[in-house]
Amino acid sequence: MAVAELGAVVLDCPDPRALAGFYAEVLGGSVEDQGDWVDLSLPGGRTLSFQAAPGFVPPKWPDPEHSQQIHLDLDVPDLDAAEQAVLALGATPLETEDRTRTFRVYADPAGHPFCLCAG
Repeated sequence: MAVAELGAVVLDCPDPRALAGFYAEVLGGSVEDQGDWVDLSLPGGRTLSFQAAPGFVPPKWPDPEHSQQIHLDLDVPDLDAAEQAVLALGATPLETEDRTRTFRVYADPAGHPFCLCAG
């Protein structure tokens, strides 16, 4: 029997409203602004949350000396189309050398790494 149920994944960032808006464009859902905390209610009932973090420093990708801690894998039907969409929304490519893989790595506007994965 499980002890708990996952409530939300929370990303620290300098501007929770802006980052929630980015992910709302990428994943859909509705944004619920609560000041220093913003929830993105996703289709299917999951929640991705964003918390204001003064002094936020984004992780580096790749950094063999320091773990990135967490990243999101986002399944997409078309890697090329999804890439164009996230770049237009403000994502930054983090790896561009191997375009034959079934995933591609980006940073969101606050610097969190995420992958688009062929789904």
